[in-house]
Amino acid sequence: MRPLERFLAFLRAERGASTHTIRAYRGDLEALEIALADQDTDLVEARLSQLRGHLARLSRKAPAPSTTRRRLAAYRTFFRWALREELVEASPAERLAGPRAQQRVPRFLDLPEVLDLVEKPVQEGALGLRNRALLELAYGAGLRVSELAGLDRGDIDLREGLVHVRSGKGGKQRLVPFGPPAAEALAEWMESSSGEALFLNHRGGRLSTRSMYRIVRNSGVKNGLTDVHPHALRHTCATHMLAGGADLRAIQEQLGHASLSTTQRYAHVSPQQLVDVYRAAHPRASGGEPGGDGAPIPVSSSSSSKIKSDS
Repeated sequence: MRPLERFLAFLRAERGASTHTIRAYRGDLEALEIALADQDTDLVEARLSQLRGHLARLSRKAPAPSTTRRRLAAYRTFFRWALREELVEASPAERLAGPRAQQRVPRFLDLPEVLDLVEKPVQEGALGLRNRALLELAYGAGLRVSELAGLDRGDIDLREGLVHVRSGKGGKQRLVPFGPPAAEALAEWMESSSGEALFLNHRGGRLSTRSMYRIVRNSGVKNGLTDVHPHALRHTCATHMLAGGADLRAIQEQLGHASLSTTQRYAHVSPQQLVDVYRAAHPRASGGEPGGDGAPIPVSSSSSSKIKSDS
């Protein structure tokens, strides 16, 4: 087995990488392997100058920063593995510099928008029941679209209001709660369907992530919402939980984030919310300080912009 196939097997078996990640890494590394072969060089013999030249040529054809960052991640992960396997003496990819990631605030819906979306999905009959159950669970539990697609009927505990996520990112499993509206929608759908998979297509097979994207998008269009996708429902779940007083650690567990810094991107906190939380929670929030009579703390528009950008 050549090094690239061994590496992909390692990702699959030991890292629990998703099919999407493995497919993307395979494409990036096979393209590099072909380019190196034209220079009579094997993948494990690559030099830093060759990696830089290859990236520069690809960037002229596909300049999206996110694509370049993904290629860099593939190269670095491969050569770190090769170093551990003693296939190389040093990783040539560690000194590669990539474009800086732009921190974008995730899109989320306000409460009336998301209620219209989940309660008035596209399609009628059994497929309408399926779509409502899908949307209610996506919003109610904040699951990734890949997690939704991987669910079986046995993963749903309607009595306890829990879903067992077995196909979480990195192969991690977790139990995630959902509320009565999602339980009601799931019960109606499960009563009208059968089979192992939870969400089925019109032929009785497992519903794909592509179809889920289409259902969410079309349900958004039906309700006058544009650019709505499954991730937007996940973001909305986290944002509404935070606004309702949930702790960031609890939201981290709900969403299955490995790092709390990832969860913090969902903290769409307004200046007034920040003031209210501070006054309610901090022992030095009033008395003996400027404005100690309980007067509101002034927040400038520049402060508001800073808080939003930091979120």
